[in-house]
Amino acid sequence: MTDTKMDLKNEQATVHLAHALAALAQPGDALLLTGPLGAGKSVFARAFLRRFCGDDALEVPSPTYTLVQTYQAPACVVSHFDLWRLGGPDELEELGWDDAREGVVLVEWPERLEDLTPPDALHLDLTVGPDGARKVHLRGWGGRLDGAALPASFPA
Repeated sequence: MTDTKMDLKNEQATVHLAHALAALAQPGDALLLTGPLGAGKSVFARAFLRRFCGDDALEVPSPTYTLVQTYQAPACVVSHFDLWRLGGPDELEELGWDDAREGVVLVEWPERLEDLTPPDALHLDLTVGPDGARKVHLRGWGGRLDGAALPASFPA
């Protein structure tokens, strides 16, 4: 299992990480984003979706109120879930969770998945220090990232 920590020196570093992971993502993958408001979850999600879908101008609205937005990428459908307002994991069925798992799922506030958390998911724990420095802790994908060219930090 991959267990890597990285410094994200600025917003562009978060974008670079999203692009690197989008190049590795494949159907059936789940990326779970945790962290406080302002940690970069939305920046990461927007950059990931644009790269994975092959459209740098792709409009990526927040799924906070709709709970899920879907996008057709060349490889598969990718679903961006924001579970902040989810009442419980039983509501995921109504949102098409099982079908979405055939493609790529990107999930903000994944702790709301509870027992539905995919065991092979890539967990991205984003943090912001008191000085504003951002870090990410990557765990999962069954060691797939172990051979990937991901540096310890992403400079501008």
